[in-house]
Amino acid sequence: MQSKNRRTVTMKDVAKHVGVSQATVSYVLNDAVGEHIPEETRSRVWAAMREMGYRPHIGARQMRTQRTNLLGFVTDVIATTPYAGAIIKGAQDTARAAGKMLLLINTEGVPEVERGAVETLLEHRVEGIIYATMYHRPVVLPANLADTKAVLLDCFVADRSITSVTPDEILAGRTAIEVLLAKGHRRIGFINNEDPVPATLERLEGYKQALAAAGLAFDPTLVQVSPSTPAGGYECTLDLMRHPKRPTALFCFNDRIAMGAYDALRKLSLVIPDDIAVIGFDNQEIIAGSLHPGLSTMQLPHYEMGVWSVKYLLGEIQPAEDIQGGGPIQKVLECPYIKRASV
Repeated sequence: MQSKNRRTVTMKDVAKHVGVSQATVSYVLNDAVGEHIPEETRSRVWAAMREMGYRPHIGARQMRTQRTNLLGFVTDVIATTPYAGAIIKGAQDTARAAGKMLLLINTEGVPEVERGAVETLLEHRVEGIIYATMYHRPVVLPANLADTKAVLLDCFVADRSITSVTPDEILAGRTAIEVLLAKGHRRIGFINNEDPVPATLERLEGYKQALAAAGLAFDPTLVQVSPSTPAGGYECTLDLMRHPKRPTALFCFNDRIAMGAYDALRKLSLVIPDDIAVIGFDNQEIIAGSLHPGLSTMQLPHYEMGVWSVKYLLGEIQPAEDIQGGGPIQKVLECPYIKRASV
C-alpha cells in the first residue's frame, strides 16, 4: 500500500531523472508538433514516468489541448441488466481504441436524475454524450443535453432534430417472415407485443410487407397481441393453434414470448420444427441458446449501435450519411437473422 506521506512526483523530477529539460518532458507528454526530439529520448522520458509513477495534471492538460478524452454515456437501465449490455461494450471498445474513456451514469429513467447526470458530465468537459435507452422508443431529453454534441442510441426525438441510431425494425420483421416463406410456410402466425412502441408497429409492418411481396393476403386472425412474457406467449400460442386453419410457423415479438410458445406447443404434443417452426426476436442468449431445440431469432444490433454512436461523436461518420439537407443523421442498423434449430 502506498504511503500517505509519499511525495507527488513532478515533471521537474522526471526531467532531472532523465537528464533533460522540463520543457522536453512537457513536449514528449503532449506529443508537441514541430519539436524534433529523438525517439530514444522520448522512450527514456516515458520509461521514467512509468518507473517514477508520474501522473500528469489532467486539468492542466485539458487547458493546453482543449480535449479531455472523455465521452459521456447516460442510460436508463442498460447498465443494470445483461440484456442490452452489448451496447455499453460496443461503445467502450470503440472509445478505448480511440484513446477515449467512457463515463457512464445510470439514471433509472428519472428526469431529475437525467438532468443532473448530464450536468455532471458537462462539468467534466466531456467531448460528447451518448443518451441510450433500454428499448427503441421516442424520448423527451433533458434541456442541458443541447449544450454538447450528442447522439441518441436506441431512441429518438419526435421531430428528429438530434442524430440517432436505432434498429431497422421493419426490415427485421420482413426478414423473419422471408425466412419462413423460403421454407415453404404460407400460414404464419405473429404473436406481437401489446404496447404501441416502435418495435411493435414496425415489426408488424415488416410482417405485412413480406406477405404482400409473396402474394399472400394479410390475415388479421393470425396475429395475436400479448404482454412480452412467456405466459403471454403461452396463451396466444394456444389460441392460434385453435384456429380452424392453424399456422405452420410462428413469429414471436421476442424470445420470452417464444419461450412461452415452446411450452404451449409441447403441451399440444407438437414437435419443433417438424410440426411447426418458430422464430423469436432479440437473441437473448440465456433463452434462445438454452431452449430445445435452439431458437432461431432476429438479433438486435446492440453492439453495433454502441460502436456507431461513439464513431459519430468522434467525427468518423461521413457527411454523406446525412439525411437530405445535411441535417441530423437518423441511422438504422440491420438486425441479423441467427439460425438455430427451430426452423
